[in-house]
Amino acid sequence: MATTWLPPAEFIETLPRATVYACLYFTDTHGRPLQLRATWQPELWQWPGGNMDPGETPWETAVRECREETGLVFEGRPRLLATHFTSHRAEQWPANHIGFIFDGGELTDAQIAAVVLDPEEHTEYRLHTLAAWEREMNPASFRRLVEVDQARRTGATLYLESDDGH
Repeated sequence: MATTWLPPAEFIETLPRATVYACLYFTDTHGRPLQLRATWQPELWQWPGGNMDPGETPWETAVRECREETGLVFEGRPRLLATHFTSHRAEQWPANHIGFIFDGGELTDAQIAAVVLDPEEHTEYRLHTLAAWEREMNPASFRRLVEVDQARRTGATLYLESDDGH
């Protein structure tokens, strides 16, 4: 079978579309995960992070978005906890969505007290035990939280897939 090589711009048009997000997973010194409540979907709790801008790496995205959303300037090294793949969802999100979840480490009480949320994106932040988060979150998002928390505790790196958008 003969292969016709396409110029890169044409070849890229034949590939699946994807958007990329990156975030930092933080806990306090008691191991309670930090999450932010989204303004656009109040039942959604998120880690500090967001969509990648052109020219950024996932790590740069996570650090920038954390600073923009919380005021926290993260200076640690990249440690990947998980990648997350969500299939395209037709009109709801017409591209695959790929996420990189990095370990943000433990926040001190002083760092937590210094959090300043971007009111355009988040209305509040909370630190809860996993048992308390289970009452606050939808089941798919809670499962991802538990898996990422376990990856943090065990030193494992996860690959997660979902088709629910969370």
